[in-house]
Amino acid sequence: MYVVKSPLSEADLKTVAGALQGALVDLVDLALVAKQIHWNVVGPRFRSVHLQLDEVVDIARTHSDTVAERASALGVPPDGRAATVAAGSGIGAVPDGWVKDTDAVGTLVEALGAVIVRMRERVAATGDADPVSQDLFIGVTADLEKHHWMFQAENG
Repeated sequence: MYVVKSPLSEADLKTVAGALQGALVDLVDLALVAKQIHWNVVGPRFRSVHLQLDEVVDIARTHSDTVAERASALGVPPDGRAATVAAGSGIGAVPDGWVKDTDAVGTLVEALGAVIVRMRERVAATGDADPVSQDLFIGVTADLEKHHWMFQAENG
């Protein structure tokens, strides 16, 4: 059942829908990963890493909402359920238990890097199909790359 009808062609909508759903899954998982590490980080840089992780959580949550609403605007029901996120995320497993601050930073560098690679693929895939969604992916990627840089600098 289609409640909202997109102005995009079926082929373009299929491309954009896949890109939006993939981005949603990655962003939801990024927020979960950052929060998990936020709760468990320990070490001499605890406070700064702890606070930096919340910045990633906030940006991932904000962008996941924007991505989901873009999908809805195009008539594509977004799926952010836990099982969908677990099955489709590009982020690897994170350690359980306490995480040393340097390891926490390294884990975030890897997680952000994985999401950025996939976001850049979405930028390329949606350029002709839907420049509006492409612009959204460009903005998300820029924000993620900023945090990627900051976490890399953290372990310098």
